[in-house]
Amino acid sequence: MPFGCSSKPENQGATGAHADGAQVATAKHLADFRDSTLPAAGVFSFITRHETYMKIQLKQVSFAVTAALLATSAFAKDFTPAVVYDQAGKFDKSFNEAAYNGAERFKKEFKINYREGQIASEAQKEQLLRNMARKDADLVVAVGFSFTQAVETVAKEFPKVKFTLIDAVAKGPNVQSIVFKEQEGSFLVGMAAAMASKTAKVGYIGGMDVPLIRAFGCGYVQGARFANKNVQVIQNMTGTTPQAFNDPARGTELAKSQFDRGVDVVFAAAGGTGLGVLQAAKSAGKYSIGVDSNQNHLHPGSVLTSMVKRVDNAVYDTFKSGMNGTWKAEVKVMGLKEGGVDWALDANNRKLISADMEKKISAAKTDIINGKIKVVDYRTANSCPVQ
Repeated sequence: MPFGCSSKPENQGATGAHADGAQVATAKHLADFRDSTLPAAGVFSFITRHETYMKIQLKQVSFAVTAALLATSAFAKDFTPAVVYDQAGKFDKSFNEAAYNGAERFKKEFKINYREGQIASEAQKEQLLRNMARKDADLVVAVGFSFTQAVETVAKEFPKVKFTLIDAVAKGPNVQSIVFKEQEGSFLVGMAAAMASKTAKVGYIGGMDVPLIRAFGCGYVQGARFANKNVQVIQNMTGTTPQAFNDPARGTELAKSQFDRGVDVVFAAAGGTGLGVLQAAKSAGKYSIGVDSNQNHLHPGSVLTSMVKRVDNAVYDTFKSGMNGTWKAEVKVMGLKEGGVDWALDANNRKLISADMEKKISAAKTDIINGKIKVVDYRTANSCPVQ
């Protein structure tokens, strides 16, 4: 063989560096051909063999790259999150829908599908969580404090599955809890209510009578009294069962009753029940205040503002941390400072909020974040300092 070359490569599994060396050698050999007396047939035979060698190397590199890409793709698709809603459903235009929006944002951004489910009765909580875990969900988000016991029970049965409970604290080494400082956001909309009221009477309608919903009302009263120490706050709770969050007709009745007593601004923290409150305010020519999701658009010109609870961010961040491997079994508390709650100001209510109102509410928000204003949490002692 000319130039002392072997008739076959020494190593069929050569690396890229070996392949580069072969190219340099080939170039040198071809240059030598110009001064060589090697027959033309020998030249073509030599070139053919080296072309074959190079094709083998390229195929091996191509296969390795393809395998790496497939492995990366498979890793991304392996993560399977899930979310379960309470009876009000993912289109309640409030709490559950905020969770749904967060899940959808994650899906669109990362091109990863998620599983979802909704209970039809309170007895189905554990069953639904188990179904998600059995379907190989890596992370299950339960939306609502009513899932607390179910999460603790099922999490023990599936120690390798991560569970996140929104709106309450559950125990377990594979459980994360996310709670909010509802009182801080409610303080701000309470200020708006008191400043917008012409009768100095504002109302609050809560859903299920539990400390969490009382915390909304307590923060609301504190904010209203901060803006107007003489304002009167009339409060009603819808019921004592989870159905209290899904009874628009009852919400309408309670709102009308408050209007008859002189209330001209009413805040509803009652999930789907609140939709009845907002509609009643619209029909009566009164102001309402939405909750959880930004509900300003439901009745533009009638919804004064909304106490936004960023459940969407909670779900999105939870899914993302599960995907990235940064999820932790801990209790996360989200208030104004953490972007967990806020008040809503947009084109739908811009004309209802004066420059003076906006300035005072924004100043109070800053003072709460900085600790200058401390809003009492009803849940601390199950009582409110003002009524």
